[in-house]
Amino acid sequence: MSLTVKSLEEDLGGQLLTRTTRNVGLTPEGETLLPLARQLLADWDNTEELLRQRFTLQTGWVSVAAMPSFAGNRLPAALKVFRGRYPRVNVAVHDVINEQVLEMVRHRRVELGIGFEPESNNALSFTPFYRDRFVAVVSKDSPLAGLGEVSWAELLGEDFIALQRPSAVRLLLEQAIEPMHGKLAVAFESHQLSTIGRMVANGLGVSAVPSLCIGQMQELGACCIALVGPRIERRIGLMMLADHKLSAAAQALREVLIEDARNSR
Repeated sequence: MSLTVKSLEEDLGGQLLTRTTRNVGLTPEGETLLPLARQLLADWDNTEELLRQRFTLQTGWVSVAAMPSFAGNRLPAALKVFRGRYPRVNVAVHDVINEQVLEMVRHRRVELGIGFEPESNNALSFTPFYRDRFVAVVSKDSPLAGLGEVSWAELLGEDFIALQRPSAVRLLLEQAIEPMHGKLAVAFESHQLSTIGRMVANGLGVSAVPSLCIGQMQELGACCIALVGPRIERRIGLMMLADHKLSAAAQALREVLIEDARNSR
């Protein structure tokens, strides 16, 4: 300790302690330093404890971005499991369109993103959950509601309700059906899947959504039917920066999300 104090005195250019053969006391400069040193030690102890709690997931915070079709249907169940395991770790969910999910992950505004598999992008690491297939959404009293499956030709014979651009769901549908059925004619459009479900349930038209939305559409009063000609599907999964090490909280959430996806297959 005496060597440490001596070294500090040399660095500061003056004495902090007065030394005699019988006792050691503080110089005026030493008295000025003492409360500051005590505060620094207390701050360090608090910082050390905070980091220990974060590493052991006794406390913490993690942010995730998810496209609405996942955030509103599958994410809550996974978050319930996560909360049960780590009750003191808080989660911020950004419910945004697929393009914004990618942007938020790339710019480190969130550590984790959930959405459609991106086109080749070396900056992102993608862990697939499952391959999701699009289904037709019709009203309960629609002539199509009693069918085991419906073709795009039959579905497009009705007024079509779609998510607004630049939704990845909208763009994917347009690209998939154009070779066989031409440009997608849209009668109504909305930013929210819940609004689309209500519109369909009230007989304004038909739509097509990822199958993970089936429960949501049924709760809103609509019917979902297998959709063919063409069959449209795409992988949904978890994204993170390829060169980024996740925080302890984000890593724990990642493990829960992957586990939940495996259990729900």
